[in-house]
Amino acid sequence: MKKSRRKRLMPCFSDEDQMEDETTFLCGLKKIPRYGTTSVPPNRAVIKVIEYKVTPQDTLPGIALKFNSSVAEIKRLNRLWSQESFFLRETLSIPLFSQSSDESTAVISKDKQAAKQTVDQSFENGELEDLSKISVDDFFNKIDRTIQHSVMNVRRIEAKSSIDTIERGESAEKQEKGRFGAYSVYVKTWGCTHNSSDSEYMAGLISSAGYGIVDDPSMADIWLLNSCTVKTPSEQHVQNELEKAKGLNKPVIVSGCVPQAEPSIPWLQGVSLVGIQQIDRIVEVVEETLKGNTVQLLNYRKVKGKRTAGARLDLPKVRRNPLVEIIAINTGCLNNCTYCKTKKARGNLASYSIEEIVDRAESCISEGVKEIWLTSEDLGAYGRDIDCTLPELLKAVTAKLPDGVMLRLGMTNPPYILDYLEEIGEILNHPCVYSFLHIPIQSGSDAVLQDMRREYNVNDFCAVVEFMKKKVPGITIATDVICGFPTETEQDFNDTLDLVKKYRFASLFINQFYPRPGTPAAKLKRLDTTVVKDRTRRMTQLFNSYEPYQNRVGLKYQVLITERSFRGDDYLVGHNKFYEQILVANQPDLLGKKVWVKIVSCSKHSMVGELTVQPAAYISNIWQFCSSPIKDSIVNLYNTSAFYAKCTDFKILLFIWCFLCMLAIGMKFFLK
Repeated sequence: MKKSRRKRLMPCFSDEDQMEDETTFLCGLKKIPRYGTTSVPPNRAVIKVIEYKVTPQDTLPGIALKFNSSVAEIKRLNRLWSQESFFLRETLSIPLFSQSSDESTAVISKDKQAAKQTVDQSFENGELEDLSKISVDDFFNKIDRTIQHSVMNVRRIEAKSSIDTIERGESAEKQEKGRFGAYSVYVKTWGCTHNSSDSEYMAGLISSAGYGIVDDPSMADIWLLNSCTVKTPSEQHVQNELEKAKGLNKPVIVSGCVPQAEPSIPWLQGVSLVGIQQIDRIVEVVEETLKGNTVQLLNYRKVKGKRTAGARLDLPKVRRNPLVEIIAINTGCLNNCTYCKTKKARGNLASYSIEEIVDRAESCISEGVKEIWLTSEDLGAYGRDIDCTLPELLKAVTAKLPDGVMLRLGMTNPPYILDYLEEIGEILNHPCVYSFLHIPIQSGSDAVLQDMRREYNVNDFCAVVEFMKKKVPGITIATDVICGFPTETEQDFNDTLDLVKKYRFASLFINQFYPRPGTPAAKLKRLDTTVVKDRTRRMTQLFNSYEPYQNRVGLKYQVLITERSFRGDDYLVGHNKFYEQILVANQPDLLGKKVWVKIVSCSKHSMVGELTVQPAAYISNIWQFCSSPIKDSIVNLYNTSAFYAKCTDFKILLFIWCFLCMLAIGMKFFLK
């Protein structure tokens, strides 16, 4: 068995690349870009631009090959940031160049072309001069040019074969090989939205390098497993998937929080590892792993001695959902929770600049994204390491949001949002921001929170919830609880139950306590397993006992449709202003659009709506005449009325609020 060679932090190239570099250096020629490359060939003059109609079977590398272009040239001309975003386009502008595919093999001056062809032809025909009459350099130059021509001829034959395969419409497997090159990669992700964003970046880089991204692991040449270390089961899933890959003789790369936090885990030995701040080097790791080498890139990056937030935000992406962009605004946190192992992986707080985040938001909006998620380990702590604040960032981002694009805020802990309650409330009332906030409580007992080292108490949490419910009527509050923490008594658990009963959270993430190796909580004496499971079951029963969407049938909401339902092709999934999930019957051209729906049925986790007309559509004509204070008042009135409608059956009260809204608008209009 071939012994694995371990390499660290060294960019590597294939033997073919090395041969090409040497021959092109000796011949004085430019290296020819690979099919599907992102590099731009030199001295290529655009003589014409044509419009190409995109079909569902098209890929950017395939189109580039068909028209003797490159992925980078097409992406630059069409302002594409990822290879997946072109699916949102009906047509693409394709540049045509003055050089043919044969001519573009090298950039040589005209006065040297004839002499070069004569020498090459005489060499190929065996008409060699007497070796004593030529210099050693000339002799080796002739050999090098012959090797170069042989390489290019082979590539022309392969390219022509790929075009013929695509045009004949042969099997899907052959088409994939022709479009993406020799290798394909399977990417699987566990954990939070930050991890999902990292996976999309890595997939984008891999795809830009010419590799295929496949959903079927059996069809992949190499697996990339992006791991999560929050809970024991998620880590076990990664280990099981790794063993499965080894059983299929598939090369594997493990990235994410598991190898970053504990690279010495026995089952990670002999496996290529990529740390959370090295994801922009994933292509190097893929290339080396395919050669049989083991690569480990786990270092943190620093600038002037200070750790950076991670890889650049302007990297290409292959999004799981082309309509949803996930932007990590910072990595790490300021806390030291006793049960959390993620801190060992993500480290202390490191924030991206406001300019970087706004630029990323603008670029993804230009690609057709309709929903932006801001994510991190703790959104509220953003900027405390770079002298700026979360409200400053949110104001900058919302200023760039066009109508039809929605912003969702990620998880934030109570201690930090308490400093910005008024500003965050105003942001959540913005028409392009979901009235949704994820604030984990973890326990309803101050004693347990202290043992967890959570740096807040129950009253702090309640203060945030009460303020937001008043400031942002109808807001959806999501939270997390941990059942069975080692020091949790029965009374402590009952306090948590009472808190959930009080607020009846529409979204509740229930987690059973798992001791994570290396954390202080793992050293505590554990509760009996039956007790932990019983408390988890009782909390789940409480959550399932109430219906957050009762009395909603007949109400109308504006909904942004962003994806297909897991139920199948019969339904599309959207969210209203309060980020409540609403299913709509599948119809053509609804994805990415805002529509008005009337609720026809409700369940525990979602509502079902049917398309309807916008209520009082003529109001939009009057709306433009209203001043900002009146607009804010009307928005608050609308939110308040929707809040009472979703919590009670006071239809008379709803009618009164709507009447007052109409009266205020009408008076302002006629005064104008």
